[in-house]
Amino acid sequence: MAREEILQRGTFVSSQKALARFVARPVLRFIQLEVASGILLLVATAVALVWVNSPWHESYHDLWETTIVLEVGGLIEFSESLEAFVNDGLMALFFFVVGLEIKRELVVGQLSEGRAAALPAIAALGGMVVPALVFTAFNAGGEGSSGWGIPMATDIAFALGVVALLGSRVHPRLKLFLLALAIVDDIGAIAVIAVFYTDDLSLGWLPVAWLGLVAVVVLQRFRVWSLTPYLAIGLVVWYATLESGVHATIAGVLLGLLTPARPLLGEDEAREMVPDLSEGITVANANQVSFVAKESVSVAERLEYALHPWTSYLVIPVFALANAGIELSSEALSEAATSPLTIGVVLGLVVGKPVGIVGFTWVATRLGLRLPLGMGWPQFIGMGIVAGIGFTVSIFIAGLAFTDEVLRDDAKIGILAGSAIAAVVGLVILRITSRGPAVSEEELAEQMNDELDGPDDDRYPPVESSARS
Repeated sequence: MAREEILQRGTFVSSQKALARFVARPVLRFIQLEVASGILLLVATAVALVWVNSPWHESYHDLWETTIVLEVGGLIEFSESLEAFVNDGLMALFFFVVGLEIKRELVVGQLSEGRAAALPAIAALGGMVVPALVFTAFNAGGEGSSGWGIPMATDIAFALGVVALLGSRVHPRLKLFLLALAIVDDIGAIAVIAVFYTDDLSLGWLPVAWLGLVAVVVLQRFRVWSLTPYLAIGLVVWYATLESGVHATIAGVLLGLLTPARPLLGEDEAREMVPDLSEGITVANANQVSFVAKESVSVAERLEYALHPWTSYLVIPVFALANAGIELSSEALSEAATSPLTIGVVLGLVVGKPVGIVGFTWVATRLGLRLPLGMGWPQFIGMGIVAGIGFTVSIFIAGLAFTDEVLRDDAKIGILAGSAIAAVVGLVILRITSRGPAVSEEELAEQMNDELDGPDDDRYPPVESSARS
């Protein structure tokens, strides 16, 4: 059912209850975007594989090796290949949106409630630790040992896309659990990139990046509402982070986490600021109404709403097109089949992920936590296998871990193979275990409300009219 149709009906989703506004509608929209993004991601990957294994493979490499030069007054100079621009520039925008999603979930979403967040967080921890250990078991001390972070990541778009193939047959709480798990997984992947996949630090540029982040906080405290200064400072932070040796995408995440996730205007203050329109509408009071309406929604939600389609439908497919071009000759496949690196990635995703997720969750349930109502272990295991689809961030980490093209391609072949196996096996298990009645999207939102228990509006106290997040 289309989102517009849902909002036209008198359902929980279309209500003005806090849970509907802050959780239900954003989550439903997020899932719809990620499913469509997964399809484009698959198409872009297929195009890259066909292109690089065709007679025109040289044009593929020539395109992404094209040099881009940007220079500002001799002080700022960016000279990188088109592939590096995608990985360092466009992916910073993707990680900025990831930071916005994490911030929203931590402040007003499912992860803001300790009780609701505990189990997905524990499951995500297991889904990161065990795959890394499985990979290390095959590569410790070898030339591929630095790739231990590759099988830790779950691709939200592909994972939700696979679950969406079963439609309403999959319990709604399972979709929400997978989404929360993937968000925590992103936090872990970001930490791994920042700490373990950082080049030699430049102490000259790093303070510039930190000063830029401090400036963002100061502007928020002084209630500077225009996005223009934040954009300018954000570009400086991105460039300084790039030059500092820390990967530039970390700048995107940090800026996303600093974005206010609560409205700058509380409901009472917004009502007081709405002008009297009884005597007609003028340009001045129309602008005032527009301002009040805009600032009654958090900056994080507005930016996520505006940028998420761009990152889902453009940035990620372009990233896949630039990075999924792998030679699949018989010689390359034969070499990868016996490579500890490829084997470690495949087993990390296919075995390590579900074992870690299910194992850590089982231990947590023995210690007092419980699975969400209506979710059984067979279907939960299927979800754990689907979480082994590690594509976008896994490929990203592979590019950071290895400069050697052969090692990088072995890792990418392992990612493609492991993700494909996880998708097929997970889909089959979910199909077998999902025999319950259909659940509509309206019921999904209602059950989200039931899952958290307690009055809707009492869970979210009135938002103070300040720029704090």
